[in-house]
This record gives sequence, structure tokens and C-alpha cells, in this order.
Amino acid sequence: MPKKVSREFIDELPKAELHVHLEGTLEPELKLKLAKKNHIDIGQTTIEDVEESYHYDDLASFLAVYYPGMAVLQTEEDFYELAITYLHHAAADGVRHVEMFFDPQAHLVRGIPLHTVVDGFYQACVDARAFDIDAHLIMCFLRDMSALSASDLLQQAQPFRNKILGIGLDSDEHHNPPLKFAQPFSAAIAQGYRITMHADVDQVDSIEHIKQALEIINVERLDHGTNIVEDQDLVDWVNNIHLGLTSCPLSNDFISGDLKGKEIIELLNEGVKVSVNSDDPAYFGGYIADNYEALAAEYKLKPEQIVQLARNSFETSWISDKQKAIYLQQIDDFVEDFE
Repeated sequence: MPKKVSREFIDELPKAELHVHLEGTLEPELKLKLAKKNHIDIGQTTIEDVEESYHYDDLASFLAVYYPGMAVLQTEEDFYELAITYLHHAAADGVRHVEMFFDPQAHLVRGIPLHTVVDGFYQACVDARAFDIDAHLIMCFLRDMSALSASDLLQQAQPFRNKILGIGLDSDEHHNPPLKFAQPFSAAIAQGYRITMHADVDQVDSIEHIKQALEIINVERLDHGTNIVEDQDLVDWVNNIHLGLTSCPLSNDFISGDLKGKEIIELLNEGVKVSVNSDDPAYFGGYIADNYEALAAEYKLKPEQIVQLARNSFETSWISDKQKAIYLQQIDDFVEDFE
């Protein structure tokens, strides 16, 4: 174990990423390239123009920039290129296993068929095996759309069941509590999907939404979720059942002006399985290693804490116990050999 945390240590440490939105990995360069290829006028012609458009200080203002940018994604090849580009970046950051969110409803409303989205993303998952990343897809319901729309999406996704690992819930949380989606999530569980939900930081009724996700929907993970520290009973419960929380420091800072490092450290100290992830790295200024580095620098994390975050990422992933054991051994071997 090194005496202090370095970027080299962070980059090379084996880790899983459990909270990344594929549409949120659309870098300005690729956005402009696809806009030109598909003859889409996005109102920007240079990388600087695109970067200048990235102004937001809360979840709603971020989403107002985020969704229009997806217009450049038109073909199966576009979705493939988006995903494979992210996966190469993840590999460079030491990611060995990744479970990636995607938002089909945002494409269906644009007239893009579901098979175009799923097949493009899934082919990238298959091809990523060539550079040693085990990649899977989590299909999200948009919570600012109706529960009926979510149920319809679940029905449409049946032909792709073997290509989708789990179901999530994201987008604007205000007035869109977990309970709104009880029926489609119940159906998803019946169909054998793994399930998770966003509990974004510092939202209206954060604790109530976390309680609904945990106690009524029975999620297997909680995305973001660091507001849980406001209720010790809930902290004790997720600790007891080893439920994972997927925190994203850099996006936290954009949305709430705080990396939420104090909460992450508090959860770590209590033994909660919290992990570090990148969320929407093209929009929030950093991929997973950048998130680890920012958190370590701001809160003076010790190497042992960084290693525990990485261990938590594998332990709360949706893979077999044997796979987890292999990845955890890789962490142990890396730490032992690192100089």
C-alpha cells in the first residue's frame, strides 16, 4: 500500500463503474462530428461553442442542456461510437467492469427505434471484451414522463431482454417520486431485471424518496443517495443489507456546489458500500479517475479509503460472487505490487 494517493495509483487501481449515463459521455468533439454527419443544426459550430453552452447550476438547468444534445444520435453506428468511445476512456481509468445507464424514451420521442439504440450500445459492450472490460446496460425510465410511458417501454424492450441487465430511474426528481413508478418496477422485477433508482442530492423530499425506493420499490442499489446520512435508521438499514450507493463527486459539485465528500467519508466510516462514479463525464468535467482524484485531493483521503471505494464498486455490482472474488483479488494483487 502506498503512503499517499497519487494519480498513477488511482488510474491503475482496478475498479467498477456503476453510475454513468452513456448519453452523458457525449464529448463536444463527437457531438460536432455527429451533427455534421447527420446534418443536425445544434446551434454550435466549434468545440468552444459547445463548451460555452454547458451552463447549469441545478438538475433542471442541466437537463435543459443535456436532452437537446442527444439530437445528434441518429443511427446504430452513432450509438455504438458513443459507447465504445466511453469504454476506451474507462479502460484507461482502470475500469474492469461497468454497468451503464441509457435513456431510450429520450430517443423514442425523436423517432429513433428502440433497436437502433439497444443494438448500437450492446455491440459496444460485446466489443469491449477485446480490451478487458465487462460491460452491461441498465435501461432507465425517465421520471418526468408518465408511469404508462415507462410500462410501454418495458413492453417494447422484451425482445432485447438478454441485452439489458437492469432497470433504473433518472431525470428530474421534483414531483416525480419513486412511488409513481411502483407498477413498472414491479413488472421489471417479475421479468428478472435488477433494479436501481436515482436519489439525487439535495432534492425536495430527498429522505422520503429514499424511503420509498428502499422500503416500497425494494431497489438493489441507490444512485447518488448521500442524503441518506440525514436519517441514521436508513443508514443502518442499508449497511445491514449491504446495499450500494453510487456517488458522483464532480456532478454533485456542479449541481449542489459540494462534492459531498463529508457524506461519502461518513458513510465509508460506518461501513456503507458507497462507491465513486462519473455520472455524465462529458458535462461535469471528469471521468471516474478524475472523480476519485478530486475527492482524494479535497478531503485528503488515504490510500486505504480509495481502495475501499474500489472494493465497494465490485461488491455492489450485479455480477456473480465468483466474478466479484476475481476482481477483488485483482485489487489485492495490485495494491501489493504497487510501488
